[in-house]
Amino acid sequence: MEFEERKKVNTQLNIAPLIDMVFLLLIFFMLSSHFVTQPGIKITLPAAITAKLHPEEDIIVSITGDGHVYLNEEKVNLHSLLNQLRSKVEAAKKKSVIIKADEKIDLGLAVKVMDIAKQAEVEGLIISTKIEQKDVKQ
Repeated sequence: MEFEERKKVNTQLNIAPLIDMVFLLLIFFMLSSHFVTQPGIKITLPAAITAKLHPEEDIIVSITGDGHVYLNEEKVNLHSLLNQLRSKVEAAKKKSVIIKADEKIDLGLAVKVMDIAKQAEVEGLIISTKIEQKDVKQ
């Protein structure tokens, strides 16, 4: 009685088509995704070492480098800011205002906006800054 040798099954996996599919998916997702940018007001925030991340609030007053004032992405002038801010503060749960001001603005304008916010009876003023990047040299 002779034993026949068992035939070996070739179990190698060809991964070339798999790699092609991964690259095609990568290209598809890179081309179909879009980068989210914050729309609206161009402001260069001043840097501070003690800056902390703060969740975005409903009431944001922005002051651009050329002196324009925005209340939640809507351009306002200083005369109407008090009434509009007062109505937003009354409707808000958290009665604090974030002030985002360009680092090159006149300090007097920032003080006027803070004074108007206090007149609108806000409970807290938050000055928005960016975290200062320190260069570590060894």
